[in-house]
Amino acid sequence: MENRRIERARIGILTVSDRAFSGTYEDLSGPAIRDTLKAFLRGEWDDCYRLVPDERPLIEAALEELCDKEACCLVLTTGGTGPAPRDVTPEATEAVCEKLMPGFGEQMRSVSLRYVATAILSRQTAGIRGKSLIINLPGKPKSIRECLEAVFPAVPYCVDLIGGPRLETDETVIRAFRPRS
Repeated sequence: MENRRIERARIGILTVSDRAFSGTYEDLSGPAIRDTLKAFLRGEWDDCYRLVPDERPLIEAALEELCDKEACCLVLTTGGTGPAPRDVTPEATEAVCEKLMPGFGEQMRSVSLRYVATAILSRQTAGIRGKSLIINLPGKPKSIRECLEAVFPAVPYCVDLIGGPRLETDETVIRAFRPRS
């Protein structure tokens, strides 16, 4: 992993979907992540969008590129977290991370269970790769917003702790937790 110093935050958005990749349907999940981040974050940031099929080597390569080459402090994936044979996003995430952050997945499942009983089938996870936090999100735009609302208060402080740029939230929309100094 490369040593990097970036003032403006870069955030990776990775959609994992065979059908969106093949053009069978339009990716609505990646744009839903972008729209949610636009509502949550104050200040300037750049997104780095990628779309890959449900192929573990391609997911791993995209995650490595977003973290190492694109210097994204945060990478949000969508899709591939269920129990189906081609759902391998959590395995790809775990393979590229140095540390796992299971609390993110636990919290997202807990919140999602309030809306749908099948949330228990989700295998979302999160982890750290260098100075990047990777979080797996579900594939439905409504669920993406619900899950990000549940975990995003912890994201800016986590990014601080791993040496990333300071992310400021719009506190009228969502409030980030940071301990008082």
